[in-house]
Amino acid sequence: MAAKADGNTIRTQRTRARILAEGLRLFNERGEAHVTTGMIAAELDMSPGNLYYHFRNKDQIVEQLFTRFEERIEVQQPRAGAAPREALRGPAPREAPWGPEVIEDLWLYLHLMFEGIWEYRFLYRNLDDLVSRNRRLRERFNRIIDRKSETVIALCAELVRARVMAATPGQIRALANNVLVVATYWLNYQALRGGRRAHAPPGGDSADLGQGAYQVMALVAPYLLGEARAHLDRLGRNYID
Repeated sequence: MAAKADGNTIRTQRTRARILAEGLRLFNERGEAHVTTGMIAAELDMSPGNLYYHFRNKDQIVEQLFTRFEERIEVQQPRAGAAPREALRGPAPREAPWGPEVIEDLWLYLHLMFEGIWEYRFLYRNLDDLVSRNRRLRERFNRIIDRKSETVIALCAELVRARVMAATPGQIRALANNVLVVATYWLNYQALRGGRRAHAPPGGDSADLGQGAYQVMALVAPYLLGEARAHLDRLGRNYID
């Protein structure tokens, strides 16, 4: 009996995973507002009743995908062979920070942020509607924003400590807010400027992720000094040439 129960549990987990994967694909491609549970079931060749056994409604699917999004951006693999990095928290402060290295930390952090946003882009494309319908999602999303803000502020403080950034604590807080405004609504801006380009397959829009990171770094650039500013220009050359 125990073996049978384990088998049922595994099948249930696999079915839930299939529903979530298909829901994510459809939400990203068509927009969450235009997808029904019946459409997800049809794409999986599954009866609506079977889907409802696992998720009572679309909001439950959205909430579970949001949980996966939280996990996705909490710990990420920045590069092949590297140890996992807590993407929201950023690197630990150094005893003697070196300006160009901190610039690369910020650049990498922004890329990781945009990659997570792209993978779960339906959340951002329909953000205002989703959080207005679901208070729990609003609270959870605000916690993510708070963590991102803390990370940007910490990285800017490292640049100030390295004497390659001239900014007061108040200016850094305002800068962090501007960074998050651009990052949060970047896909909506891209959709407005490029029609349906923001719904293209992930591989086809990798340049847009880099462009988004560059636009955010352009907010930081006026505060940078000397070699740090030159290093940022070198990093961004791929996105402006």
